[in-house]
Amino acid sequence: MSRRAALITTAAPSAGEQLARRRRKYVVMMACRIPCLVLAGLTAHVWWLALAFLAISVPLPWAAVLIANDVPARRAERVDRVPLPSRSPGAGRQGSGE
Repeated sequence: MSRRAALITTAAPSAGEQLARRRRKYVVMMACRIPCLVLAGLTAHVWWLALAFLAISVPLPWAAVLIANDVPARRAERVDRVPLPSRSPGAGRQGSGE
């Protein structure tokens, strides 16, 4: 019977690596919000442009939290089970005293 060995490359990233990746995504998205707010202030004389920058910056914290809290789904692992030998009905009895 051949058994498949689990490759280390198919292992899921550790919890620390996942947290670091999610934290990085959050920081990048929140860092994008700062220039939007600054540009909205600098373009206040063009109201529609300032409003566009504000419209972009408002949902960014909400989206950043949703994306940062999104944990990758666990993969379904296939478990190879060893089949149990079949037992005949009388195989479990030993020496019935006959």
